[in-house]
Parts: sequence; structure tokens; C-alpha cells
Amino acid sequence: MSKENDPPKWEAKSTAKLSKSTVEEAWQLVEDFCSFDKCLPTIDICYKIEGSDGEPGLVRYCAATDEGGVVLRWCHEKLVTIDSTTRCLSYEVLENNMGIKGYESTIKVIPVDGGDELHGCLIEWSFLADPVEGMNSEDMANYLELSLQAMAENMEKALEKVSNN
Repeated sequence: MSKENDPPKWEAKSTAKLSKSTVEEAWQLVEDFCSFDKCLPTIDICYKIEGSDGEPGLVRYCAATDEGGVVLRWCHEKLVTIDSTTRCLSYEVLENNMGIKGYESTIKVIPVDGGDELHGCLIEWSFLADPVEGMNSEDMANYLELSLQAMAENMEKALEKVSNN
């Protein structure tokens, strides 16, 4: 329960279009919760810590490393909900070394232009979080935007490779 003196939570939403990918193709990458490192270029390591694949309660470890493999940033994230019908998942950040607290995020894969699969799809990523010391809400929103755009580009490349094989 929040108190009147608590600072307001930060909130942001970003959307990226995948022009060459279908909703189903993009969802297959998003729903693979413990393979986030394949999509998000700022993550080098991602693996399951506990739980069952594709089930709420699954906890993953994500980390970013330097060129020598030394872990710079890390976090444990728990899958809260996943719905293949609506192509939506949500997760929360548990432990981390970045000062992130009260972070909840949702990723959706949405059809565009009437959902005819001819015009690609959208990835929508949003979050709600407690303020992070040393940052402002715009920094966090910009990080989300840049991360999602890079993620969409990586997803398109990965799906293009699969379709060419």
C-alpha cells in the first residue's frame, strides 16, 4: 500500500513495428522468456533459475557483460502472466544491482492494419516502476524506447534468417 509521501511511480510505453514478421512469428520469440538475450542486444546472458518454461512463476537471470565477460548489470525477473491467445506477457524485476524496485512490465505482440498478417505486427512494451536513484523518468522511458527499437531490429533479423533456411 503506498503512502501519501511516496513519490509517484514512473510509467512509459513504447511501440515498434516489425514490417516483415507475422504476429505468430514475433510472439514465438517474445514468449520464450528465458531467451531474451537473443532479442535484446543489451543483454548477453539469459537463463532459467526456477519454475517451468512458459508458466507464471518462471524466474530468469539476465545480465549484461563487458568485453571481458565481467557482469556489469544483472537482474532476476519473474514471469507473472502469459497469454498466448492475446500474445501478452508481464513480468516483474526481483533482485538486481541497478537499484530498480517495484518494476512491472508488459510486452504485447499486436497485429496491424486489421490483423491480415500482410503488414507485419507491433511490439508494445510498457512498464510501471518506483523511481530509481540517480535516474529520472525520462531516462528510463528513453532506455525502454531504444531497447525496444533494437529488439525489434534483432527480431526481424532472426526471423529473416529462419525463413531463408
